[in-house]
Amino acid sequence: MNLSHAYSAPPPREVAESVLRTALDRGVTHFDSAALYGFGANEELVGPFLKPHRAEVVLASKGGMFRNAAGVREIDARPETLRRMCDDSLKRLQTDVIDLYYLHRKDPKVPVEDSIGALSDLVRQGKVKAIGMSEVSGATLRKAHAVHPIAAIQSEYSLWTRNPEIAVLDTCRELGIGFVAFSPLARGFLCGALRNPAEELEPRDIRRAMPRFAPENYARNLQLLDAYGAIAAEAGCTWAQLALGWLLAKETFIVPIPGTRHPSHVIENMEAADMKLAPSLVTRLDALINEHTVAGNRYNEATQREIDTENFTST
Repeated sequence: MNLSHAYSAPPPREVAESVLRTALDRGVTHFDSAALYGFGANEELVGPFLKPHRAEVVLASKGGMFRNAAGVREIDARPETLRRMCDDSLKRLQTDVIDLYYLHRKDPKVPVEDSIGALSDLVRQGKVKAIGMSEVSGATLRKAHAVHPIAAIQSEYSLWTRNPEIAVLDTCRELGIGFVAFSPLARGFLCGALRNPAEELEPRDIRRAMPRFAPENYARNLQLLDAYGAIAAEAGCTWAQLALGWLLAKETFIVPIPGTRHPSHVIENMEAADMKLAPSLVTRLDALINEHTVAGNRYNEATQREIDTENFTST
């Protein structure tokens, strides 16, 4: 997502391809895109670049959220829309099959069983190998899994976003579903470089609309970082690596997907896979940064309404 969407103007194509090349060279085998990212631009970037390496990687994308006729982002998970979006993604990705195709968001206007039924038809047609879901509750995940096996769920999970701990991780463990953690670095907060969002973020950066990055809340959240940095120093790693190491210590079925626009950060993030945090450090991190110590909600009210919250409490 970082290469095409959400945080600032996309980097030049040669820079984006350098990030992808570094990831390939370092052994990354899971590349995650979506039709939404840049309204197709990310798939048009990732697909052709990975085409010569297609047999070596797991290529994931998402459908069910795109721009409507008015050019406005819209959740639309009707079966006919999902079928059309998958075909469009296949063309942009320049591939015959998508390894993991997610329902980007549950559509409140469409029974989830209908949406998953449409995705299961794509599996039978050979256009998709496995089905995933994004940002759904444990209850919805169970409903979907009863229609067709769900291979993975993708949701935000980091030290400062603990929503999956309510029920989703237990459901994944019970049903044998993988968990893909997006924004594992807390949208840059856990890297420690962002100190004044009001001045440092570009006007189009989506974090400007997120309550945790509002001046008063962010000032409070910054107070957590001195102790966090001390734990990183004790562990002998960078701040980003500490955040990823915490996730990797949680469950064997969790796969963090840190995004970046910098090849050097790809290397730094990959090195976290070789870490093994002491249980005592994991416990201290849990106590330091969690849903009770972080100031501000995860999303504003408008964005939060897009998140499935069936039998689910969200912060």
